[in-house]
Amino acid sequence: MTLEGLRQDIDRIDARILALLDERLEKGLLTRRHKTGTLDQSREAEVLDRVAKRSKCLAGREYTEALYRRIMAESKTAQDRDLKLVGFQGMHGAYSDAAAREWNHEAATIPFQEFSQVFDAVLAGDLDYGVVPVENTLGGIVGQVNSILVTTELRVVAAIDMPIHHCLLAAPGTDHRDIRTAYSHGQALSQCRRFLERNKLDGVVWFDTAGAARMVSEDRPKGAAAIASRFAAELYGLDIIKEGIQDSAANRTRFFVLSKGANGVGGNKCSAVFFTNDKAGALFSVLEVFAKAGINLTRIESVPDEPGDYAIFIDFDGSDQDPRIAGAIEAARAQVRDFRMLGCYDERKL
Repeated sequence: MTLEGLRQDIDRIDARILALLDERLEKGLLTRRHKTGTLDQSREAEVLDRVAKRSKCLAGREYTEALYRRIMAESKTAQDRDLKLVGFQGMHGAYSDAAAREWNHEAATIPFQEFSQVFDAVLAGDLDYGVVPVENTLGGIVGQVNSILVTTELRVVAAIDMPIHHCLLAAPGTDHRDIRTAYSHGQALSQCRRFLERNKLDGVVWFDTAGAARMVSEDRPKGAAAIASRFAAELYGLDIIKEGIQDSAANRTRFFVLSKGANGVGGNKCSAVFFTNDKAGALFSVLEVFAKAGINLTRIESVPDEPGDYAIFIDFDGSDQDPRIAGAIEAARAQVRDFRMLGCYDERKL
């Protein structure tokens, strides 16, 4: 046991405390959707009583009670601000989190473990919006998200197209020559394959890029680093050993912003999904409708739905408030099964 080792332990504990404080405040914001007001004296008394009963060690009853009164006061302040809640899949510091913050700097971003949980929370009204990745220039479509989009009742109200810059992150003071292992999401590892090979690093799949960064920050495994964003490095107090380690500079991800209702604004892009009839040339006939109307299709993707059946996603420039676009939509709807507009919206390219 050394002074430096003890200080490193304290740094790890501080990181966990801050993460837990954020999580507690986020849960408080979510509970606000299920209450008529922020003041609930019986609940506060219950929390303080439980804390008092557990204050048996160095953190005595007087200290913990004062601490929790302050935490609950901060939670009420946050709830009274009536922040917009935006959900994303992953942990804070994930690229989806960064996209959500770019879209709305004043919103509170709330992490979820699964994409389906983000969709469900928006549909239930627990969240105002959800931000999900749709496609990546290197990895292609995000299958889980597109599969849910086939049937969801949610609408696309915005899109963000942003560059993905991966960084090699390590705990403060780490000598880059000692790094042997890099933890990250499988897709991020594949996007940095040449960098890993050049530097003789073993890639280890983790559930999330930001989750890998948080793990390295808190657990500090020997000889380990994480591949994640600069945002994650700042959030978890990690050193950036090398920035821009992705194999291609053209690494970009497109994100949809989802809501229960349409945004009421025409926007500059539209998205739709449909099923073609089981006959030759069915897809061509739909695409021909847009071509004849002079409408630029920016995305055409097929996603497996039921065995032998594929959902077709299309994005196109324009707004359904434009009569030319509206006419093409109606003509396309007559050619296919279950043609459904996902939304018309403004897309931002960062």
